[in-house]
Amino acid sequence: MAKLFLSLHVLAAILTIGPITVAASMFPRLARTAPTPETPTLLHRICRSYAYVGAAVPILGIATGAALGVLSDAWLVVSIVLTGVAAGVLVAVILPGQGELLERGEGAVTGEERRAAGARLAMVTGVFNLLWAAVVVLMIVRPGSTTGV
Repeated sequence: MAKLFLSLHVLAAILTIGPITVAASMFPRLARTAPTPETPTLLHRICRSYAYVGAAVPILGIATGAALGVLSDAWLVVSIVLTGVAAGVLVAVILPGQGELLERGEGAVTGEERRAAGARLAMVTGVFNLLWAAVVVLMIVRPGSTTGV
């Protein structure tokens, strides 16, 4: 059962977290420079939709950890905490920030305010991506793990 859970966990991570990180990273620049508003709107929709499906990643990860008997290992606990922080950043900062930039439109605020909001969003998105990179490294290296290399 552990192999099934692990396979589903990795597939879910690749198919959901990957598109979120790419779309979220592209959004701030394209919200300013896209010739039409459809592109940033699509990127926001990708982030929002995949966030729901992405909930399967930690669920399957916890099921995998339980099947392997490693739920109390430090590397997994830290990964779970970082995943929670990344999810919080996505839901509390990135998605609302994208929505705000889409709602503001070009005429509602000055170009400088829009650039500043885009820069803040890009910075937070970078932090989000670094959190996921740390989780991936922990999942691969598993410091202190006794379950093999």
